[in-house]
Amino acid sequence: MGDSSPFHDFEHQGWQRAAARYGPGFGVITVQAIEPLLDAVGAKRGVRLLDAACGPGYAAAAAAERGCVVTGVDFSSEMVSIARQEYSGVEFREGDAERLAFPAHSFDAVVMNFGMLHLGNPEMAIVESYRVLRGGGRYAFTVWDTPDKAIGFGIVLQAIQAHGDMSVPLPPGPPFFRFSDPVESARTLKAAGFVDVRTSTIPQVWRLDSGDALLDTFRTAAVRTAALLNMQREDALRIIREEVVRRAEEFRSGDVIELPMPALLASGSK
Repeated sequence: MGDSSPFHDFEHQGWQRAAARYGPGFGVITVQAIEPLLDAVGAKRGVRLLDAACGPGYAAAAAAERGCVVTGVDFSSEMVSIARQEYSGVEFREGDAERLAFPAHSFDAVVMNFGMLHLGNPEMAIVESYRVLRGGGRYAFTVWDTPDKAIGFGIVLQAIQAHGDMSVPLPPGPPFFRFSDPVESARTLKAAGFVDVRTSTIPQVWRLDSGDALLDTFRTAAVRTAALLNMQREDALRIIREEVVRRAEEFRSGDVIELPMPALLASGSK
């Protein structure tokens, strides 16, 4: 099913483990991009919409609330199970965004909310989305902005670079921040055949009680960055945690830490 590379299997196994932690971790941020994502594809009553790499089903459920006829697909059976439990009125299937099990022209709109970062072959997922769209249909995806702007990533990655080992053995995958570049996102969409390509930035804020919560979320509710952290030596990880806590406190406002975590939104029409 889809890409069977070591990176694909690594991501799949990682999300099987992390599915239950995603919602209270990164889910509280990624839901902030859903309304702009749905607006970008004209999601409204009667629109046949596919949520590819749907995770716990947040975007699919929001589209259903708008009156769309929605199907959600994710390669993690654990994610699909959570989505079905939370949103029983929406159809969810286990499946691969890189090999969509739908005929051509099946949907009026396709969205992917932060799923692009976890694919071994993102170009194939974009091509597949183009294939299943009807003529004139729209496709949109979101990814994190670069770590100098998505501050949670910047704090954690800089701490690892300063005090840990960035060369721990992980399966090679596409560059994590590749599509944070609007030029690259637009180029890839156009290469797949999309027209009327647009990119924009979505402001988002991650509100946390502590820097410890920041690091723990990356260790338990992610895959690639979690593996990078969890393969550090114990003494290095202790220093990394101290650095993350110190840097996160710089963003404290009263009782809460507020980290800017903007997203890039890219869309196009078939």
